[in-house]
Amino acid sequence: MAAPESVLQELHELKKTLRYHIHLYHVLDAPEISDVQYDKLFQQLLDIEKTYPDLFDANSPSQRVGGTPLDSFAQITHAMPMLSLENAFGEDDLLAFDKRNRDRLAISEELEFACEPKYDGIAVSLRYEGGSLVQAATRGDGRTGEDITQNVRTIGSVPLVLKGEGFPGVLEVRGEIYMPKKGFEAYNAQALINGDKPFVNPRNAAAGSLRQLDSAVTAKRPLQMCAYSVGVVENGNLPETHSEVLIALAQWGFRLSDERGVVKGVKACIQFFDNLAEKRHRLPFDIDGVVFKVNDFALQKRLGFVARAPRWAIAHKFPAQEEITIVKDVEFQVGRTGAITPVARLEPVFVGGVTVSNATLHNSEEIERLGLCIGDSVSIRRAGDVIPQVVSVIFSKRPSDSQGIVFPDACPVCDSELIQLEDEAVIRCTGGLICAAQQKEAIKHFASRQAMDIDGLGDKIVEQLVDERLIANVADLYQVNVDQLLPLERMGQKSAENLVNAIETSKSTTFARFIYALGIREVGQATAANLAKYFHTINDLAETNVNTLEDIPDIGPIVAKHILDFFAGDANLNLIGGLLSSGVHWPDKTSSSSGNHEPLLGKTYVLTGGLESLSRGEAKDRLQQLGAKVSGSVSSKTSCVVAGPGAGSKLTKAQELGLSVINEDGLVALLKELEP
Repeated sequence: MAAPESVLQELHELKKTLRYHIHLYHVLDAPEISDVQYDKLFQQLLDIEKTYPDLFDANSPSQRVGGTPLDSFAQITHAMPMLSLENAFGEDDLLAFDKRNRDRLAISEELEFACEPKYDGIAVSLRYEGGSLVQAATRGDGRTGEDITQNVRTIGSVPLVLKGEGFPGVLEVRGEIYMPKKGFEAYNAQALINGDKPFVNPRNAAAGSLRQLDSAVTAKRPLQMCAYSVGVVENGNLPETHSEVLIALAQWGFRLSDERGVVKGVKACIQFFDNLAEKRHRLPFDIDGVVFKVNDFALQKRLGFVARAPRWAIAHKFPAQEEITIVKDVEFQVGRTGAITPVARLEPVFVGGVTVSNATLHNSEEIERLGLCIGDSVSIRRAGDVIPQVVSVIFSKRPSDSQGIVFPDACPVCDSELIQLEDEAVIRCTGGLICAAQQKEAIKHFASRQAMDIDGLGDKIVEQLVDERLIANVADLYQVNVDQLLPLERMGQKSAENLVNAIETSKSTTFARFIYALGIREVGQATAANLAKYFHTINDLAETNVNTLEDIPDIGPIVAKHILDFFAGDANLNLIGGLLSSGVHWPDKTSSSSGNHEPLLGKTYVLTGGLESLSRGEAKDRLQQLGAKVSGSVSSKTSCVVAGPGAGSKLTKAQELGLSVINEDGLVALLKELEP
């Protein structure tokens, strides 16, 4: 049934009025009407939409109550990665950050910084097209997040339709979703009355609320969203500074922090930090530090990024909260690289919002530095408000029956010999893959969400698979069948089938995830992504050399050695061969079907000598963006050598091999021709 024009007009006015009052209540904290009056307007909207189903609008205020429950969350790849920030834990770190940036910019004058509190919540990305919310995603691993659009629509401080005018056609807004302290306390009080389990802290409450498959549940949780930056922007322009962009976001309907500011110079940043630290516990929400960003976008662009974070921003963390407890025992764990890590078993203590019962002691040198004994009273801190660690020993409370901590003579799992290299503080098991602990940890890492993402392959199942000798390495996973799984503890027919299907699904992955999943020492997600960008195949990576590796951002001599050592091992190469034979695969980078603009894909460039109009780093970045691999050595596989003033042996070798050689002008012309 088509709605008459009068109904369409009434519906339009109701939506406009409700959005106005939602903004006043949830963003400005300045309601103009009572809850009863608001509920009456809201019911009128529901009545019209029920009578005329064809008028459904995903961004209607009625969708704030939640929609149809989901079976699972879809994955979303961020068009622009949501990078983490470098951390500062003291004034020295902040001063060093400022000096690095001014040196890089070659300026002596003080920089202008935008300052804002670092909310202790969940980072999200909201995409608007034509002013309407079309997608919301969690940060995830920075490159891939979860689609939480349906849940985010229920949060009152998130505009479903942007206010005002002047916003770009496509606008990605980034912010933090959190649960205010009062809402957290009220929710937990009601949970106890209902006999439900309360949340341990507001951050966990926000995370748990956002990951509800039933958005109607999320709608009942007291969540807020505060915007702090933008990502992708298309078909429109933004102001030239970060602080002005925030003002624009406020005009378009977003909630901003009242505690933000703009200051000149790093000393003013320190003062801003001290002032906010003093009032931290009086704020209506949890924060764990202050974020400082170079305010001018032009300067941000010049400063650029490192592998994991922008150079122009830093998070100055508050001193971690500390509590005192007792070390009841020390146990020794074996990691996937064979590292023997002492772990303190503690009298449980509540620190920084969570109950802590274990703390890493890192290595024997750390135990010696602390002078720690079993039975000691110790000060515990959550470093960065995350990882529990022992800060100091309270020697005045040491009991008479305290015991020294003695490292084992052999691996506590496989009884193999332990070794300690001269340049390392870590003691390692020499058992390799005969050590069940290393097998298990390697398989857990391989199956983890950031690696091959095998849903349902939890720690306990991995341990059972290894203990029952059903698998000995990651390649064996792809031979496991339902009949082998059924005898395992708490494993039914459906669970076994789901796990086998998840293992099969994981065969289709990305090159970066595969590299990370291999568990090469010191190769994290960012390094794996860089390697995947530089090398076209796993064979290219396996056959590389130290010079090429050290030319890649985020890779120094130590990491390069770990990579070369890994691929020098026949067992590792056989393992990779087994994985590929089992059907593990990823998109071919050399395929012309790729939608990326990479005209130099498959080409290898070498930069030698000086460059004047752009830095070596800028030249390398721009070539890489066009798909080229930039190597540090010349070989017969080199496509082109860029030779600037002072070019030496690399230029000579290129000429001897008859390779293509261009100067800086030729490079600039090439970039101008190929860049979109």
